[in-house]
Amino acid sequence: MNTMPKEMMETQKAALDAMMAVQGSMFNGFEKLVDLNLKVMKATMDEVSQKTHEAMGVKDAQEVVAMSSSLVQPTAEKAAAYGKHVYDIVAGVQADLAKLTEGKMAESQKQLAELVEQFSRNAPSGAEGTVAMLKSSLAQANAAYESMTKAAKQAAEAAEKNLQAASAQAFKAATEAANTATKAAGRRRAA
Repeated sequence: MNTMPKEMMETQKAALDAMMAVQGSMFNGFEKLVDLNLKVMKATMDEVSQKTHEAMGVKDAQEVVAMSSSLVQPTAEKAAAYGKHVYDIVAGVQADLAKLTEGKMAESQKQLAELVEQFSRNAPSGAEGTVAMLKSSLAQANAAYESMTKAAKQAAEAAEKNLQAASAQAFKAATEAANTATKAAGRRRAA
C-alpha cells in the first residue's frame, strides 16, 4: 500500500520535470527571438540614420534613382537572413520539444511493456490469449508510433528543403530586380 503514493509522487515529479523542460525550451526560443529582434531594430535604426544623411546630400533626380535602386538588394538580403534566423530558432525549439517528447514516449512504452510483462507473469491460467493480444497490440502501437515519427521527420526535412529553395528563389529574384533597377538608373544618368 505504501508503494502506491510513492509511485504517484514519482509520476507527478516526472510530469513536473517534463513541464519545466518544455517551458525552458520555449523560453529559450523566445529569448533568442527577442535578442534577434533587438539586434535587427538597432541595425535598422543605424542604417536609417546613415541613409538619411546620404539622402540629404543628394543633388539631383539621377542620384535619387541611383540611391533608391541601391537599397533594394541589401533589403532583400537582410529580409532573407532574418527569415533564416527566425526559422533556425523555431526549428531549434521544435527539435528540443521533439527530443523531450520522444524521450517521454520511449519511457512510457518501456513502462507499458513492463506492465504487460508483469501481467503476463501473474496472469491466471487460461489468460494466454489475452496476454498474447496485449503484447500484439503493444507491438502494433509501437510500430505505428515509429512510423508516424519517421513520417513527421521526413515531412520536416521536406519542409526545410522547400523553405531553403523558396528563400534562394526570392533572393535571386530580388537580386535580379536590384540589378535591373541599377542598370535602368545608369541608363537614365547616361541619357
